[in-house]
Amino acid sequence: MSFQQALSGLNASSKDLDVIGNNIANANTYGAKSSRAEFADMYANALSGGGTSSIGIGTTLAAVAQQFTQGNITSTGNAMDLAINGAGFFQVSNGSGPPLYTRNGQFHVDSKGYIVNDQAQQLMGYPADSTGKILPGTAQAIQLPTAGIAPNPTSKVSVEMNLDSRSAVTAPAAGVVPQIDFTNPSTYNNATSLTVYDAKGQNIALSYYFQKAGVDQWNVYATANGLPVNGTAAAPLPLTTTPISFLADGSAPSSSVSALPITLSGTLTSATGATIVTPMTFDLSLAGATQYGSSFGVTNMTQDGYAPGQLSSIAISGDGTVMASYSNGQSKPAAQLELANFRNPQGLQAMGGNAWSSTHASGDPVVGVPGAGNMGVLQAGALEESNVDLTGELVKMITAQRTYQANAQTIKTQDQVMQTLVNLR
Repeated sequence: MSFQQALSGLNASSKDLDVIGNNIANANTYGAKSSRAEFADMYANALSGGGTSSIGIGTTLAAVAQQFTQGNITSTGNAMDLAINGAGFFQVSNGSGPPLYTRNGQFHVDSKGYIVNDQAQQLMGYPADSTGKILPGTAQAIQLPTAGIAPNPTSKVSVEMNLDSRSAVTAPAAGVVPQIDFTNPSTYNNATSLTVYDAKGQNIALSYYFQKAGVDQWNVYATANGLPVNGTAAAPLPLTTTPISFLADGSAPSSSVSALPITLSGTLTSATGATIVTPMTFDLSLAGATQYGSSFGVTNMTQDGYAPGQLSSIAISGDGTVMASYSNGQSKPAAQLELANFRNPQGLQAMGGNAWSSTHASGDPVVGVPGAGNMGVLQAGALEESNVDLTGELVKMITAQRTYQANAQTIKTQDQVMQTLVNLR
């Protein structure tokens, strides 16, 4: 049986070299996992089922086990490249068969807005609704939005500032018309401006004018695209029905000014001549205003409206959220990636193209978002390199080559023994 033993050894060494060669060939394949040839000895069964001096009849390839250890993560600078730092697999689908699983994060966007890999397989995850809320459930192919983001009319304006308590009174005597002349800086103390938006997203240049009316008393006026608010050009009125009163120490207004209503009415036009959607009402909050003995200054001014915008870029965060950024400066979630993990990753069946399919041995996939449970986190702009140890594989190649030579020498020796027997007289 020495020929059989040596022949099985030659076959085993040859298969070992095949595995090593495949590892070396994929040393630069992103997401690839090295394989290991695992062998088992063989013994002939005795008729009685026993025997303590059995001689083996060689070896056989028991399994080619892939090693799902973490590969090095290298930065690429491409926002669509993704690396999983930890456990888990990307789920991809061709739209017809069951999903496949991969560690290769080389993705791009196709002509239909789907995130796909080089095999045109679509990345799977959870979609988001029109407000950016993620809708968890059954994973589906992620398709980026093509439509722009709708405008949002301004509903609240907040101003944080300091009015100089040392300023002189600029309010005219009662009965004087007009009470303020926006073209005459001597009729008010300070001014500031910001942009608000109507229901169509058209911008309105809103200017505020602050006029000191007395000790701790201020009037607030406003213009929208140059036209007075709450009044006419000939007789503009304050925005508030009563002047703003400050506490004696100037720390805050003495009355509630967190929701002063402002109504824009009449005929307003934008800078391009378009008609502004009116009437338009929003709240002005001056709760953050102070009146200290220092120069006038606006420290914060916010409003919640914005113009329409078109999709300009996307970014993927560590938890798999795909953030869509728009040309108007707004951003909202467009989807969230779903990862899958297995109880026995070595039970996965390699399908080529850096992908595996689930089997009975691997068990059913356990799904979740990146960073949840035992799922790894994502790193955008990076890829996971192959976990092949090239130096180790070259050493294994030398060992497999020597083993092959030794088995060949066994056949040669057995042939010489048989030749000696044949030559006996």
